[in-house]
Amino acid sequence: MDTAEQEHRRALAADMVDDLLEQDVVAVALTWVDHSGITRVKSVPLAGLPRAAADGVGVSPVFDVFLLDDTIITGRHAGGPVGDLRLRPDLDRLTVLAGQPGWAWAPADRFDQHGAPHPQDERGLARAVADRLTVHGYEVQAGFEVEWVVGHGGTDLFRPATSGPAYGHARQVELSDYAADLLAALAEQDVEVLQFHPEYAPGQFELSTTPEDPVHAADTSVLVRETIRAISMRHGMRASFSPKIIADGVGNGGHLHISLWRDGRNAFDGGEGWFGLTDEAEAFAAGVLRRLPALCAIGSPSVAGYLRLVPQHWAGAFAAWGLENRETALRLIAGRDLEIRCYDLSANPYLVVAATMAAGLAGIVEQARLPEPVGVDPVALPEARRLPTSLEEAVAAFEADEVLTEAFGAEFAETIVDVRRGEIARFADCSPEEIAALTRWRH
Repeated sequence: MDTAEQEHRRALAADMVDDLLEQDVVAVALTWVDHSGITRVKSVPLAGLPRAAADGVGVSPVFDVFLLDDTIITGRHAGGPVGDLRLRPDLDRLTVLAGQPGWAWAPADRFDQHGAPHPQDERGLARAVADRLTVHGYEVQAGFEVEWVVGHGGTDLFRPATSGPAYGHARQVELSDYAADLLAALAEQDVEVLQFHPEYAPGQFELSTTPEDPVHAADTSVLVRETIRAISMRHGMRASFSPKIIADGVGNGGHLHISLWRDGRNAFDGGEGWFGLTDEAEAFAAGVLRRLPALCAIGSPSVAGYLRLVPQHWAGAFAAWGLENRETALRLIAGRDLEIRCYDLSANPYLVVAATMAAGLAGIVEQARLPEPVGVDPVALPEARRLPTSLEEAVAAFEADEVLTEAFGAEFAETIVDVRRGEIARFADCSPEEIAALTRWRH
C-alpha cells in the first residue's frame, strides 16, 4: 500500500467522523475471525479512525495459532512473541451498531508492516478466490443461515430461555420483545433478513440473510452473530452458536447457500441438466461434492462439530446431493442455489466461502459431473458415503487435497492443520459432555 493510497484512506475516514459523531459513536470495533472461528477485535476511539484507516492498528500474528479456548500453540509457520501486523478497516462496511450504543464496527484486513497482505489473512483469501472466479468469467452469490440458542444469563450451564415447542409460535411469543429488538437492530444496520423463526432444539432460533458477494456475505455473518450476541445480553440472556450445546441434543448449523452467475444469469436455473442445472452449475456442485470430506476441516472445524454431524439429525452427514433433501450434505434448491448443510458456525465464514469457491472452480475446470441424486434418507442406502466422523479424519482429507491446499497456499494450509490438530489434542481426553460444556459459550 503506497503513500497515496494511505492518504486517500485517511481522508475517507476523516470525512466519516462528523457523521458518526452525530450518531453518538465514540469508538469503532475492528474485527477479524481467526482460524478457530473466534471473532477477535481491536478498537479505536472515533478520533483515531483516520489513523487506523491509513496506518493500521498493530496486532500480533500469534492469533494465527490461537485455539478456540485461547490456548496458543506453536505452529510450523506461526506462533511466538515476535512480529507485528496492521489491521486496516474496510470503510465500505463500516456500520453503526444498533445493539451496542456508542459503537461502530468494521471488518478488518491484515497486512504486514510494509503494507503487503498478510499471507494468512482469512478475508484476503476469500477475496483472492473470488477474483480467480472472476478471471474465469464467473461471479458467486452467497449467504449464511445462522442458528443459535438463547439461554438464561448468569450461568455457564445451558438453561433454555424459552419453553415453547420446536418451530412453535408460542416460543416466538415468549421472546417477542427480544425478537423484535433483534430484527429492528439488523434492519437499522442495513442487514436484509429473508426469514426468522424458532428452530428445533430447546431455545433455538434461525435467521437467513439475502445473498451477497462472498466476502460481504461473510462480513454479514459476523455482523449478524455479534448483533445477536449483543441483543441477547441486553435482554439478560446468553446466545450460543456452538455446533453442540448439550451432548445428546440437536446442534447449531451454519448452512451456506451459494450460487454461480455468468453474464448476469444464475447458472443454477434454465439449464438442461438435473432439475434445470446448467453444465457449469453441475460442474461447480460436483467439485464441491467431490471435496466435501476435505471441506469439513474448514466448514466443520471443531471437535464439537462431529458430535453434531451425525445421521438423521438433518445435519447433512452424507457426501451426497439431492433435490430438497435435508439429510444430504448438498441440498439443491431448484432454480436458485446449492445449500451446504454440513457446515456449522464454529467455522470462519471467510475460509468457508474461500474453500467452497475453490472446490467449485476446480469442478468447472475438471468438467466434473454429479452422480445420481439421492431422493431418500441416505441412511437407508448401503452405498451411502458418510462424511468424516471426526476432526482428525477431516484434517487428513484436507491435507491430501491438492486443490484446497493450493488455494490456501502451503503456509496457510499447514497452519490450519496445526490449529486443528491442536484442538484435537486439547480435547483428546474429554467426554462428549465435557466437549459440549467447554465449547458451549466460545462461539
